[in-house]
Amino acid sequence: MFKYLWMVTQDLFLTVTLTTLMHMMLSRLSGRKGQMVHGAALGAGVLASVVLAAVKYNTNLIISSHWNHYIYAVIMVLTLLIAVFTLVSGRREGGRCGVLCLAGSLQSAALIFYSLPGVLLYPFSFNTMGQGYLSSYYLVRMVGWLGALVLLFVYSRLLSRCALYIKPYGLVPAALHMGLVPFTLYCFGRFFVPWVNRAKWLKWPVKYTDASYGWIGDWMMFTANHSMLFIWIAVAAAALLAVLLFRQGTIIRELYDNPAQLRKLKARNRHWRRVASGILVCLVLCTLIMTVVKTNDTKQVELSAPEAFTVDEEAGVILVPMQNVSDEHLHRFEYRTDNNISVRWIVVKKPNSAAFGVGLDACEVCGNAGYFERNGQVICKRCDVVMNINTIGFKGGCNPIPLPYEVKEGNLVFKLSDIIAGEKEFR
Repeated sequence: MFKYLWMVTQDLFLTVTLTTLMHMMLSRLSGRKGQMVHGAALGAGVLASVVLAAVKYNTNLIISSHWNHYIYAVIMVLTLLIAVFTLVSGRREGGRCGVLCLAGSLQSAALIFYSLPGVLLYPFSFNTMGQGYLSSYYLVRMVGWLGALVLLFVYSRLLSRCALYIKPYGLVPAALHMGLVPFTLYCFGRFFVPWVNRAKWLKWPVKYTDASYGWIGDWMMFTANHSMLFIWIAVAAAALLAVLLFRQGTIIRELYDNPAQLRKLKARNRHWRRVASGILVCLVLCTLIMTVVKTNDTKQVELSAPEAFTVDEEAGVILVPMQNVSDEHLHRFEYRTDNNISVRWIVVKKPNSAAFGVGLDACEVCGNAGYFERNGQVICKRCDVVMNINTIGFKGGCNPIPLPYEVKEGNLVFKLSDIIAGEKEFR
């Protein structure tokens, strides 16, 4: 769940912020016409994203890096047009500029076409463990995916209200360019990646390395290593608007003739402060999701150290005392074979039972990533699926590969031949 919560938030936050501010700038600049043109562009961008996602899912015709190369070029050109015509014709509210309206609408469509297809494909990559789309495995991940979309929708609505209420009008395009220009610089760095990696289009007699491009190569590497920086700039732009609106809502500058008018102005200011506070809350949540949640979700889990056991070479068996593994916690063991391969297996006592869940520390789905214990649950390290402890020892799904054992004289007894047979899972 948390994986798709932070992934969707990170993938769409910049697009949602920029398209929302663009919509409100064009609305305040060109009125209903601006709204209609930009709304049509948003719809076209979503429709094109759905088509691209469908083609990518069903065929091998789509290579994202190739498509993104052209989208970067479109974004850079349109940003230049938007900057020029904002200065020339968009300096005051109520002005009209058809080129600015068209360029801004195409810019938003390009942003959606860039970021949305991958998000639309996430639900088709959820691990259902073979149990279908109504399984708990699928639904838990869907909650994270939908949760991020709902959060971004609420944030977009509040940000649009903020851009509508805030004064003066010039703050809206200023905040938009505060996020759009850095992102365009990011696109500039990413635009040259295909040339450096494949050098198919240019036939210059130089070696295609980062150093060959000088500062362009340096900027390309900077954008690759600091992609989150451009998202934080958008967070700062939205936060700045929210703070300014909140401050605007603390002062009544208009003249009033009677207490009723004063109460109306106070109610309006309270509404402004609530909108601003809502944006700040959304920004805090998005920031926590893209930092704390992401860090915890991507943190590398260290497998517990192997525990001791006794090897009876003559009998060809391994002995594990039952008293050492009867606490209903996960226990890991490791045996190094003559081929210098470490074979791991796990043992966990099943709750409310005298039986044990025993299997190799690997599965047929996720390989030898291993399992770990979290809050009394056995978790697959690679896919983060929670195992049903009562089914450990049975074949199927993400369950550990079964390992035969016997119970004799207070010990779990494993045949060395069975352990050695598990070599193939750990090569």
